[in-house]
This record gives sequence, structure tokens and C-alpha cells, in this order.
Amino acid sequence: MEQRSLHLQTKITTARVFAIAGPAMVANLTTPLIGVVSTTAIGRLGDPALLGGVAMASVIFDCLFWLFGFLRMSTVGFTAQALGAGERDELPALLARGLAVAALIGLALIALQVPLATILLQMMGGSETVTRAARTYLIIRIWSSPLALANYVVLGWLIGQARAGLALTLQIAINLINVALTVLLVLALDRGIAGAATAAVIAEAAGLGIGLVMARRLAGSLLVPRAQLFDRAPLMRMLAVNRDIMIRTAALIAAFLFFTAQGARAGDVTLAANAVLNNFLLISGFFLDGLANAAEQICGQAFGARDRAAFSTATRLVVSWGFGFALAVAIVFALAGPVLIDFMTASENVRVAARAFLMFVAVSPLLSVFAFVFDGVYIGATWARDMRNLMVLSLVIFLGGWLALRPFGNAGLWGALLVFYAARGGLEAARYPSLLRSSFAKTS
Repeated sequence: MEQRSLHLQTKITTARVFAIAGPAMVANLTTPLIGVVSTTAIGRLGDPALLGGVAMASVIFDCLFWLFGFLRMSTVGFTAQALGAGERDELPALLARGLAVAALIGLALIALQVPLATILLQMMGGSETVTRAARTYLIIRIWSSPLALANYVVLGWLIGQARAGLALTLQIAINLINVALTVLLVLALDRGIAGAATAAVIAEAAGLGIGLVMARRLAGSLLVPRAQLFDRAPLMRMLAVNRDIMIRTAALIAAFLFFTAQGARAGDVTLAANAVLNNFLLISGFFLDGLANAAEQICGQAFGARDRAAFSTATRLVVSWGFGFALAVAIVFALAGPVLIDFMTASENVRVAARAFLMFVAVSPLLSVFAFVFDGVYIGATWARDMRNLMVLSLVIFLGGWLALRPFGNAGLWGALLVFYAARGGLEAARYPSLLRSSFAKTS
């Protein structure tokens, strides 16, 4: 046990948690910049159809790439575990396997671009002119799929090695390149919506190039023997974990799409109010997801080292700090919420409606924090099957809660969302002791 523990580079401390969580929080805050700049640039062209097309296509790509977020999450877990176990020779192979899967998925999306565009745009239900603009954007940006998914792998590989600063640098580089090219192609060269899509493709390509240079400097060489790359046991384990995380993510997306759809059916004012309040959820998510990233790496490394004490300490630290952040965010929302709502919308009807449901948003960080943090713990330990099962069960509980609270209208919908957050975090917390005992049974 002592020999295994030597693989842990540092003690589990608050400083170590925030060495990863801090850059991750900053990276999360920079991500919306792409959408803001693209929307602003297209908006300045003065054509509402183009603006609507970018918005519609961006939602499609957000959900599509979110579905394949398992490429980042599983890579973090496997990389951190290999680091903790002292298996540094496995690190290049983990990167190569992830890149191979990303390439296959990305190429499949490109090959299926026509039916995908037709089906997804029909589901969105935009006007003919908006749909035409969205199709133009989608057909061009879909070529970034292998690149964007490969960047997920590289980011996961860097975070898994506690190289959060490098991961932050890479994300900022992609964002800044995207911003600069969008301004150049859309405003300076008048390439319109095609220019915005092209900017995204080039930015992802440049990001992958930068990421691979970083990876080569860390690993020395990215060449992996064929036998190691296609070693059946780790390859099948990776595919199984990826499958389970993908199903888990699909259930999560289904819950939020259902929430949005139900809000839309309640009328334009309610839909707009929910959209304003959703920005509060995104803000809290930026901070809480940073702590989840820290849990993924530190718990993964402790898991790989078979160090139960370090794993438990990491979990306690991240949960404690997560709750502290959640409490601070909840207080800010409760006190400054009305001012923030007034800043986000000029419509008095929307302001009144949003304030009526502000209490639900203020409470949400105190419940969602456990879902975020335990997701990170589970990813670090690659407890993907349990993650999948508990998320599906949480989705069922969410739908049941909505049915029970449906008579209360939008308040019932928000109440069901809080039930969903509580179910996610509560079920994972309840399952945690059993998984901890079984995973470390041989080293206890």
C-alpha cells in the first residue's frame, strides 16, 4: 500500500483542489464568448433570419457535442488512474485510443450530415428562411466534428494529468481564434453565416494542432505500438465506459429538453422568464463544474494508486468546498437576483414572471452541487455503469415529480427540476459508500 501511495504526486489538499478547479472555472467562463461573438457578428448584418439560423444551429451543435462529452470525461478518469498507478507508458495509448474514437464518431457525423441536418432542422421547426440559414451553418460546421471531439480527448488527457493550466490555455486559444476569425470573415470579408461556420472549423483545427504539440512535449512521443493501442482489455473497458456515460448524458439532455419544451407550452412570457433564469443556472454551473473537474482528476489518481484514504479525503474536500461555493452563489442569487433579472430583460412582464420563480433558482445550487461533485467522483473512479443507472432513475423521478406538480404550472415545473437535482446528487451520495467498499476491498 505504501509503494502504491508513492505514485500520488502531492497530498490531497485544498490548494491541490483549486489548482485544477480554478483554471477550469475560468475556462468555463470563456466558453460562452464564442456564441456571443458569433451572434453579435451575424446580428450586425441586419438579417433576422441569419441570426435565427445561427441560434438554431448552435443549439443543435451544443446538444450534439454534449452527447459525446464522454470523450473528455472518460479520458480524464482513465488518464488520472494511469497516473496514480504509475503506468506512465499507458498515457500516450490512452490519448491515441481516445483520438481514434473521436475520429470515427466525427467522420460518421460528416457522412450522415444530410439526413442529420434534415431530421434535426425539422425537429427545431423554424421558418423556411431561418432553416435555410441554419442548414448552411450546419453543413459547414459539421466538418469540425472530428476536430472538436478530438479536442475533448486532448482536454481530458491534460486535466487527467492535473495540467489544468495547459487545458485552460488550449480552451482560451480555441475561443480567441474563433472570435478573431468570426469578426474577420463575417464583418470584414462579408462571408455571412458561412463565414461564422468556417471560423469554428478553423478554430477547432488550430486548437487540435496546439493540443497535440502540448501532448507531444508532455509525453515525449505520441507513437504507440499497435499491440498496445489495440490491447483488447483496456480498449473494451474504454468503450464500455464511453457507452455508459453517453447513455447517462442522453438522459440528462432529455431532462433539460423536456424542461424547455414544457416552459415553451406555458406561453411566450413564461418561456422568456425561464430563459432568463436559465442564465443563473449556467452561472452556478461554471463554478460547480470546475470543482467536478478537480474531483475527476484527484479521485481518479487516488483510485489508480489504490489509495482509499486519499480517495475519501478528496471526496470530502470537494464536497465541502462545493457546498461552500453553492451557498455563496445561492446568497448572491437571492440578494442580487432582481437586479440581474432587470439587467437581462427590458420587458416588465418577463421581469415580473422571472422574479416570481427566482426562489427556485436561488435554492438550486444547494441541490445541484452534489450532482456536479459526485459526477466528478464517479468519473474519476470510472463508475460509469452506476452513473448511467442512477441518471436514468433520476430522469424517471423528474418526470414523476413533474406529473405530480403539474397542476402548479411553471412553479411545478421548477419544483420538478429541483427534485431532479436532489435525486441525482442524493442517489449518487447514497450509492457512494457501497462502491467505495467494493472498489477498495482488496486494499482495505
